[in-house]
Amino acid sequence: MKEMVMPQQGELLGRVIKLVGGDNIIVKCTDGKVRTCRIRGKIKRRMWIRDNDLVLVAPWDFQSDRADIIWRYISAHAEKMKAEGHLQGLE
Repeated sequence: MKEMVMPQQGELLGRVIKLVGGDNIIVKCTDGKVRTCRIRGKIKRRMWIRDNDLVLVAPWDFQSDRADIIWRYISAHAEKMKAEGHLQGLE
């Protein structure tokens, strides 16, 4: 199993609510905000993102209701983060 990517400064965890299309996804973040996120090009070709996936997002500095998706967690990592209490506000 690959190592788990943890949120750094300025990054949040989020749960995918809906795929909108055109690389845009609606995500509910741990700070309580619902953001429109886009899939970064590097990830777009590498991983599929589905409804209810746990993702790592980086909110934009100049537009706080938008963000970039940096990482998608596999289900084993999502369960581990839930057990450790990192998903406050997403249940």
